[in-house]
Amino acid sequence: MDNVTKNSTEQLQGLLIRMERNNNIVRQLSKKINAYTSEPTNPSRFEKLHELRRGFMFFNAQQKHIMGLIEQRRVSSIKLKEDIKLHLNQFKKLEKDIAAYLLDVNQYS
Repeated sequence: MDNVTKNSTEQLQGLLIRMERNNNIVRQLSKKINAYTSEPTNPSRFEKLHELRRGFMFFNAQQKHIMGLIEQRRVSSIKLKEDIKLHLNQFKKLEKDIAAYLLDVNQYS
């Protein structure tokens, strides 16, 4: 039983490390999108940029929520792992959308 708890804790810590690393990547990508070289030049790009910014806000809110749950220690590790995995999936989607936007904006540079 002790071994199962240890593995569960290590797995949770690994997920938390990935989550923090992804948060740093999102911050860097946010800076890149806000740079003058990534300014939108047509209405569809403005809409996409607005969607990305909403994605950033949602991602940050989700990150704060998960960190709050960790600090409260009132949630089970299974529920926390599920929340973190959903957050990591959100990161993958956001990262893919950012890459598509940056390629679209900078394709004629």
